[in-house]
Amino acid sequence: MALRFAILTIVLCFVNSINCQTCCSGGIPLSNNVGLVFSEKDKLLLGFSYDYNNLNTLKNENETIDDNSRLRTTHSILLNVGYAINTKLTTEALMTWVNQRRIINQLDSENIDQTYGIGDAIALVKYSVWANYNLNVGLGVKIPLGSSTETNDQGITLNADLQPGSNAWDIIYLINASKAFNFRPTMVFSSRVIYRQTGENDTYLNNSNYKFGNELQIYLNVSDQYIIKNSFLNPGLTFKFRNASKDKVQGFDLPNTGGNWLFAIPNFSINLFQNIVFNAALELPLYSKPDGIQLTPTYRLTSGFLLKLFNKPQAVTIN
Repeated sequence: MALRFAILTIVLCFVNSINCQTCCSGGIPLSNNVGLVFSEKDKLLLGFSYDYNNLNTLKNENETIDDNSRLRTTHSILLNVGYAINTKLTTEALMTWVNQRRIINQLDSENIDQTYGIGDAIALVKYSVWANYNLNVGLGVKIPLGSSTETNDQGITLNADLQPGSNAWDIIYLINASKAFNFRPTMVFSSRVIYRQTGENDTYLNNSNYKFGNELQIYLNVSDQYIIKNSFLNPGLTFKFRNASKDKVQGFDLPNTGGNWLFAIPNFSINLFQNIVFNAALELPLYSKPDGIQLTPTYRLTSGFLLKLFNKPQAVTIN
């Protein structure tokens, strides 16, 4: 088994063509974009957004390597659909279309590998357990809709983190809470914890098993609200901690995968119309310590629209 893993690792390095140093912390932003926030009157939410992730920082654990010959980018189009069954129970689905690119500049030549197509999806159910703090718990599943067998121009199957899909079912656990306080009722403090327990792709490279590392993300956010020309402007600041375990091939840890990251995310939203909200966010790394040598995020941009449809009728009190 150990010999088979060693041979497979060598093959992976040959496929990547850059001496085992192309594993990275990129990928499709599934966990980043679940957890729609419903107000008391919301019945159906539709979110359309674009996400761009730029990875041009090569690190060996804490050390930044002066090498900009490698670039990874992920372009994602995301559709969120959320429905409030009642005041306690909500459901959510996230669907994706992705384009992933790996660009290597060496010896005055440029090599580009890319994939594009439908990515994996998430279905999630959330339950409100404490209304005073808007405390919700959620359970979901990642559905492997995307292809995991895309090839390069030479017909060689690309490595797992460049594929649109994973060919594996994951379990998603979520808990989030928010609270406004009397000293400034328009200011909201919120937190969100997402844990993704990953499954295995048992047909990786036709006859191997591949498992992405389990992932933990913790968000802390503060936002405020201002009225500008009859529109509500909500600026905010979020801190995100991400921990990823090492990926596994045939049950063995894969080098140069996993690690810890801390990001600052300034963001804002504005009501363009009564039921249409525009939002945007910029994600910047404050700290990153990947396991081994990896490309890590340089910056990430996300923007989109949230449509609030079929609001719940408000109760009328007759005196």
